[in-house]
Amino acid sequence: MAANFWTSSHFKQLLDTMEVDVVHSPDKEKGLTPEEFRLVKIHMTNYIWKLAHHVRVRQRVIATAVAYFRRVYARKSMTEYDPRLVAPTCLYLAAKAEESTIQARPLVFYIKKIYVDEKYRFEIKDILEMEMKLLEALDYYLVVFHPYRPLIQLLQDAGMADLTHISWSLVNDSYRMDLILVHPPYMIALACINIASVLKEKNATAWFEELRVDMNAVKNISIEILDFYDTYRTPSDDRVNLVLSKLKA
Repeated sequence: MAANFWTSSHFKQLLDTMEVDVVHSPDKEKGLTPEEFRLVKIHMTNYIWKLAHHVRVRQRVIATAVAYFRRVYARKSMTEYDPRLVAPTCLYLAAKAEESTIQARPLVFYIKKIYVDEKYRFEIKDILEMEMKLLEALDYYLVVFHPYRPLIQLLQDAGMADLTHISWSLVNDSYRMDLILVHPPYMIALACINIASVLKEKNATAWFEELRVDMNAVKNISIEILDFYDTYRTPSDDRVNLVLSKLKA
């Protein structure tokens, strides 16, 4: 794994904001709207977290799996790559990449336990076949850097370790958006610290000025996170299934 973000495949694959959340032609032809596209991605992000809780993997594995999931759909259509299979397979692949391997068999068991809907039920061979397709879709670039480590380092530097819990929760929620595909991880961490410092009424202005970072960029990421909280509603299984039924029509 690359030790330096700036020389990593992650950095080289950062996308412009306009390149994410784009409904691909095959999905558009099936009537999928941008709002529905985001809805499915949020639902499947929640699904990955739920499944990860059952198979007991590290937080980093979950974050990597979600990053893979979102990377795939920046390139591929949901018509071609069924999100119901892609989501658990991303978790399976991420566990390997993060050296916390999980077996396909318990993964399949818990998928069936979480969802009684037959459309979510897959066998081991389905996971293994999709794993190969995902590797291709990701161009075999599996390195993902996350905001968690820079978050802890920056909070220590700022002398604001008491903001760790709330900042960490904000970073977790950032994976319900496409921020990890667009921004360097340390910028996401700074945005979360910025929000946490405002919520806890801590004046961090002088510290941010010393960092000499682009505060406009930090504020824009902060606004994107706050806007998400304003508009976010947990999508129901029924609503998502209605959307997914379009893709199979």
